[in-house]
Amino acid sequence: LQDVWIDVPPINSMAQERLGYPTQKPLELLERIIEASSNPGDVVLDPFCGCGKAIAAAHKLGRRWIGIDITHLSVALQKYRLLDMFGITPGEHYTVIGEPLTVDGARQLAQDDRFQFQFWALSLIQARPLGGEAGGRSGRRGPDRVIDGVIAFIDEANGKPKRAIVQVKSGKVSSRDIRDLVGTVEREKAAIGVFITLEPPTRDMETEAVSAGYYESPGWGQGYPRIQILTIEALLGGQKVDMPP
Repeated sequence: LQDVWIDVPPINSMAQERLGYPTQKPLELLERIIEASSNPGDVVLDPFCGCGKAIAAAHKLGRRWIGIDITHLSVALQKYRLLDMFGITPGEHYTVIGEPLTVDGARQLAQDDRFQFQFWALSLIQARPLGGEAGGRSGRRGPDRVIDGVIAFIDEANGKPKRAIVQVKSGKVSSRDIRDLVGTVEREKAAIGVFITLEPPTRDMETEAVSAGYYESPGWGQGYPRIQILTIEALLGGQKVDMPP
């Protein structure tokens, strides 16, 4: 290698690895830097790790790593990248420090910043956030005010992708929220609607959810509740969305 590298092109607007960070580097570039400046087993530290390119490159090359970022959106993106690229998950293969571990911790995060709470809650079910500012500390609602995140899946031989849409609430909730979600699921032609709530759902909310019926999966030959209410307490206890894998 020479002093000037011109053989690694920047990430263009159509690149598959692009996540929207203004300073995002090509994975190939990070791999070259890490391979040239460290040995297998060394520790790579990225104190502003953003979407996690340096962490992914370090893991791929057999380095240990530490990544730091200030936003829960960034942490969520890193979790998805590590799962997609290497099949590894937090708690089992690496440790995430600074995320809520209890309902009280989740409530404190919601009080501090409801958008960071939203990003963190979506990461508990591996939903892709909508409306986040890549690389920024602030957030906003997605294009549809009811939709905060999306989980895509395929359960038919034709390969057509389907969606489970997700809404996150950190404050007071009521049956009206579930009716709104039902309407959004129908309007968006989504397969499943997931409602994540910090507060316990009311009996009326549970009744509204049950009355929405089931999504019948043609690929798996079984039904899944069309509207599902998941509390933060249940998610911290390991509950998952009931949907096609």
